[in-house]
Amino acid sequence: MSDYLSDDTVHSRVGEGVLHLVLDRPKKRNAIDDVGVATLIAAFERANSDESVRAILLTSVGDDFCSGFDIVGRNATDDTRPRVGSIQRRLPAQSHRLVPLMLSTQVPIVCAVRGWAAGLGLHLALASDFCVAAHDARLWEPFAARGFTPDSGGTWLLPRLVGVARAKELLILGRELSGEEAAAWGVIFRSAPPGEVDNVARDVAAELAGGPTVSLGLTKWLVHQGAGLDLERHLANEALAMELSSRSEDFREGIAALREKRPTNFEGR
Repeated sequence: MSDYLSDDTVHSRVGEGVLHLVLDRPKKRNAIDDVGVATLIAAFERANSDESVRAILLTSVGDDFCSGFDIVGRNATDDTRPRVGSIQRRLPAQSHRLVPLMLSTQVPIVCAVRGWAAGLGLHLALASDFCVAAHDARLWEPFAARGFTPDSGGTWLLPRLVGVARAKELLILGRELSGEEAAAWGVIFRSAPPGEVDNVARDVAAELAGGPTVSLGLTKWLVHQGAGLDLERHLANEALAMELSSRSEDFREGIAALREKRPTNFEGR
C-alpha cells in the first residue's frame, strides 16, 4: 500500500517510513483547490492503515506554505461560481473532513511552514502534531478581513492551543503572527531560520519514523480523545492503550534494550 495518488497540486511519495505530501501551486502561494483537498483526504485515510508509513511530512514548493483554499479560483467566472448553498453542502466532505482526519490518524504528522500559512493553510499546520515554521513565516486568519467566518476547524483548534482571549485576537482582530511569535505562544512546535525549516522538519519526521509506532500512535489518540472526556473515562482509555502497546514488538525491544544497556532499534511493530 505504498503507492499514493498525486495530482498537479499535491505530490505524494513514501520513503524510509515517511509519507511525503508536497503542496505544489507556488504561483498561487499553494492555495488548495477541490482536487488538492480530495488528494490530501485520500492520503491521510490511506496512511492510517498503511503499515509502511510511520510518519507523515507535509511540505510545499516555493516561498509559501499555503495561502488557504483557492476561493478566488472557485468564484472566478459565472461558470465556476457555485450555486447558493454549496458551502453548506460541500464542507462536510472536504476541508471539514480533512482536519478531523489529521487529528484522528494515529500516524504522527510533521509540517514545514515558510512564508504564508493562512486560513486552511494555517489549520493544516495547527492540525499537525509538530509544526516547524520559519522565524519570519506569516500565520494569519484572513476571514474577518474578507467579510466571512472561519472554517476547517480554526475556531476549534485555536482556543485549545492558545486560550479563548488569544484565539479571539487571531480570529476576530486578525492579528498576524510570525513563526517566532507562534512558537512563543505555543501555537506551533518550534520555529527555525528560513533556510533550516525543511531540514528540521525532516529530522523530526525521521525521528518519529524510527520510533515505537504503536505507542506513538496510541499516545496521539489519548491526547486528542482526552480533550472531550472526564478523568475516569480517560484513565480507561489509558489502560486500553497500555494493554495494546505492551503487546507490541517495540515494547519488547524497549525492555530488551534497557536490560542490555544498548540503544533501541524499533521496527514499528
